[in-house]
Amino acid sequence: MKFNSIVTVLLFLFSLSIQAQDWQTDVTKAKAIATTNNQNIVLVFQGSDWCAPCIKLNKEIWSTPKFQELANDHFVMLQADFPKRKANRLPSELQAHNNKLAEKYNPNGYFPYVVVMDANGKMLGSMGYEKTTPDVYYKKLTAFEK
Repeated sequence: MKFNSIVTVLLFLFSLSIQAQDWQTDVTKAKAIATTNNQNIVLVFQGSDWCAPCIKLNKEIWSTPKFQELANDHFVMLQADFPKRKANRLPSELQAHNNKLAEKYNPNGYFPYVVVMDANGKMLGSMGYEKTTPDVYYKKLTAFEK
């Protein structure tokens, strides 16, 4: 009985890792992956522990198997998080990196703010949270590529 419980837990954890969105946190690495795979980058500015629309966007779009399936071979996902709670504070190096990204791509400080850019960092378009389906949100992101 104990063995079955362990196997069940391991299978569950394995299935989560398969479905997990592969988020980058370093723009240089994201650009390298995008160049190698001939993909564009989706840069997401979020406040993961305080911004209600950011949390909704994560739950309704980014975390869904449908969006992950659509975006997996199309976009490199880059996250710039700005948590406020002390317990969620980022390492200072990562926070400085996110601040530089915000200076360049999100100078008005919108949250959530989603930027589609090419592998060189050229901004192709941007949007925020929308109450919609993963399919429609994906189509809006890909529309910036035309």
